[in-house]
Amino acid sequence: MYKLAVCGSLLFFCMATALMAASPFTWTEGHNGEWQLTEKGKPVYTYHAGVQTHPDAPKERARCCYVYPAYTPSGVSPLDDFPKDHWHHRGIHWAWPVVEANGKSNDHWLIDGIRNVTDAPVRVEAKNNMAVLHASSQWITDAGEKLVQEHVTITTNPTMGKARELDFQITLEALSAPVTIRGTRTEGKSYGGFNARFAPRENTMIRTNKGLLEKENDDFTNYEWAEMEATYQGRRAALRITADPKNLYAPHQWCLRHYGYIGASFPGKTKDVDGYTLRPGKPLTLRFRVQLRDVD
Repeated sequence: MYKLAVCGSLLFFCMATALMAASPFTWTEGHNGEWQLTEKGKPVYTYHAGVQTHPDAPKERARCCYVYPAYTPSGVSPLDDFPKDHWHHRGIHWAWPVVEANGKSNDHWLIDGIRNVTDAPVRVEAKNNMAVLHASSQWITDAGEKLVQEHVTITTNPTMGKARELDFQITLEALSAPVTIRGTRTEGKSYGGFNARFAPRENTMIRTNKGLLEKENDDFTNYEWAEMEATYQGRRAALRITADPKNLYAPHQWCLRHYGYIGASFPGKTKDVDGYTLRPGKPLTLRFRVQLRDVD
């Protein structure tokens, strides 16, 4: 009887432990390097490690290493990819218009002369309280120069009510020689950094920690966070980007556009800063939180 009681207790303990360890998150590897995450069977986001194309877009705009789509808990994805007005815009992404190395300049933003190339298998894990994706790529010029090593970690937290949060950690390091990244050279603008492009929608509102944005911003105002709220096919949703206050040059300047774009600029443009130089052996890490929220 004693042995049976012990065995029964042990079986109950093992079953309880298994239930406690069960994760609501599931990873699926799709075709062409598409890593899809679900939570309790509902879609969360897709990370594209493989090169993505569009039949109508110029072939030069082929790209990888970004998130699209990403969903609110009720299943609304506010993002867009390959929009006709800006073929290079792509879901949640991080890119810079100026990448200078070895006396040459290329445009990582437009995917002109330089692009990401995935250089290692994507690693994923699903724990009881989170799902994590690790991705690695290199910035390689059309001439074959390997300039920057990029490591991205995306941590997904369990849904809380009507909101879901994704934490992005992006680490960049020059491979063999210094590489300077800058925002756009266009006068009066500073965009280049961590961004989101939005799908067609109605009743668009942009908010920041300083309040509702009544008109287009000037690209040089510093905010802690920014979000776009709108109606997508009858359902209202918001996506907010919050920069880690420990980021270099935080709080950042922002690119905020009612046509469907928000982005935290790095390093921005000030009287003292107009670029950041990546160096071998000295990685730069930037962190951002993306909240996807259903709105009543």
